[in-house]
Amino acid sequence: MSTKPPSLTERRKAATQLDIARAAAELFTEHGPDGTTAEDIARRAGVALRTFYRYFRSKQDAVAPLLAVGAERWREQLAAAGPGAGLPEALERSIAESLAAEDEEAAEGVRWTRGLLRAAAEDPALRAVWYRVNQESEERLREVLAGLAGPGADPLELRLAAAAATDAIRIALETWAESDAPVHGEGSPAALAVRCLRELMGGMRLLGDGSAE
Repeated sequence: MSTKPPSLTERRKAATQLDIARAAAELFTEHGPDGTTAEDIARRAGVALRTFYRYFRSKQDAVAPLLAVGAERWREQLAAAGPGAGLPEALERSIAESLAAEDEEAAEGVRWTRGLLRAAAEDPALRAVWYRVNQESEERLREVLAGLAGPGADPLELRLAAAAATDAIRIALETWAESDAPVHGEGSPAALAVRCLRELMGGMRLLGDGSAE
């Protein structure tokens, strides 16, 4: 299903939100959520405080766009596989590629996630934002999987697959954030996510044929 490209106003809004999110992530990493105010974030992002509150309800909410960027890139890669693609292989490949951090921008995003997840360990409101981002990603993923699997797919199986794939990434990133493992190689988010995906999806009928080797 084709989607209308975002307007210039929408692109500018998204860019401003991401600038604010990066500023919030920097300050949370440097000072923790308790040591950061909405005013601090707005000042670091170079926007007025009223602009901050136009987009976000709280200082913790401000990091949501940054946490969602990777999931959006992953879903785009998965959707590009097109109908008829082997679902297990497409899921595993898209997850591995989206977390591989092959360029510096992607690697920076993964490192920001580590800092935010470490900060979230002591901040329930920040954890709530992380869980909300994952829930929203799971819901959007269902539509992508339905397009790949075709009209005959069992809706329950699609829902389970979306939940398992989303949780594979979530658990991988949380596990990685608790460690000092590198961005690439053994113990990296990509390696952990592929392992989690295989464990979580091994018994699903929707993915039972032609599972990734």
